[in-house]
Amino acid sequence: MPRPFRFHEVWLLPSDADTVYRALAAPEHYRDWWPQILTSRTLDAESGVLTCRSALPYTLALTITRHTQDEIGRYLRAGISGDLVGWSSWQVEPDPAGGCRAVYDQEVVVAGRFLGVAARLARPVLRWNHHAMMAGGERGLHRWLRLPDEPTTQR
Repeated sequence: MPRPFRFHEVWLLPSDADTVYRALAAPEHYRDWWPQILTSRTLDAESGVLTCRSALPYTLALTITRHTQDEIGRYLRAGISGDLVGWSSWQVEPDPAGGCRAVYDQEVVVAGRFLGVAARLARPVLRWNHHAMMAGGERGLHRWLRLPDEPTTQR
């Protein structure tokens, strides 16, 4: 069994927790603010397919299936299949200093021969690539949240 990748990221965002939670709960709109998300397609009420590319020259196709969507606790958890297999979660909470904190956790293994070999030989490079992807998402969400007043259905 391949060794899993475990990631933990904390985004400090200049918006209220409910607004950020709504943005993160709508992966079909990630392309609006996350530059590394190339495509998003809804499959059904609980799942969709995202393709993404970070700094390295390969594209991942991921099927994301919602497992938990707790609006009161602002918690999301989804299963991941495709080029990666595992799960991810977001916990959004107000930050005492202002704005909010969005805490991301993920545990995945790579699927497929090419990525499996890369995971064994270039693990630090793949971790760096994931970090670059997350940094792009954080910057994009910062910019998107600071847009002039827009209809709340887009936020």
